[in-house]
Amino acid sequence: MAVTLPWAAPDPILPASAARVLYDGIFAEPRLSHPEGVAVGPDGWVWAGNQDGDLCRIAPDGSSMEHVASTGGFALGLAFDGDRALFVCDMRHAAVFRLDLATRRLERFTEPGIRIPNVPLVDRARGRLIVSDSFDPAEPGPGLWSYDLDTGAGGLWCAAPMTFANGLAMRGDHLYVAETFARRVRRVPLAGGDPEPYAANLPGLPDGLAFDAEGGLVVACYEPSRLLRVDPSGEARVLAEDPTAHVLCHPTNVAFDGDRLLTANLGRWHVAEVAIDVGAPPLWTESA
Repeated sequence: MAVTLPWAAPDPILPASAARVLYDGIFAEPRLSHPEGVAVGPDGWVWAGNQDGDLCRIAPDGSSMEHVASTGGFALGLAFDGDRALFVCDMRHAAVFRLDLATRRLERFTEPGIRIPNVPLVDRARGRLIVSDSFDPAEPGPGLWSYDLDTGAGGLWCAAPMTFANGLAMRGDHLYVAETFARRVRRVPLAGGDPEPYAANLPGLPDGLAFDAEGGLVVACYEPSRLLRVDPSGEARVLAEDPTAHVLCHPTNVAFDGDRLLTANLGRWHVAEVAIDVGAPPLWTESA
């Protein structure tokens, strides 16, 4: 069945050759089965989680992968708190877990309450972890929770209904939130307040978010398999896409590592990288 997009995309900004598979985990042990989250750690390695809750780290050049820990659930978004810890959202357990990077001890970090914790974001300046709650694929619901970085105490922070709150990014005084099934990105003042419009009628289902050094917001679309770049005025263009869904295959979370962009690909067994002119440092440096 043909799907009519609400927006006609011109040619992508980047050529197809800019994207490649960094690490193919289809025959690894454990397999990198349907990775959703990806983040670059302070060790320089690329970290990802899989459908079984396994947390794995991939060598910077993609030559090897190491299994680190497992939640035993389904790992979603990842976020580093400097060189102290890695936070991972788990769909099966409806919780956020914390991996101590020094001891590699993994423990549940949040108490019950959040329904579908999807993406964590470290706000070190305010001593908190912000987490998107996708709530329900068929029903809008309150989408943002906040937890103390040291104790895990917290609760609902933004009660405004969101249509499957997903990827998060922070810039300036605002938090940016992807609402997947509304095909939009909204922003919320970090000091608190109601969501504001930012980018709407996107040509795809937005999932992961990451800002480049020039203030462009890269949006990974789960469907179709493409990356968008939303400029500071809110105008969107296709950055890269893969009509065959082989290299970019339902990309979800994205993470910058200088002049390359890493993407998790929920539809396959690999992490991909995209060579990009305008990059950004890994996010963990902001919470170092």
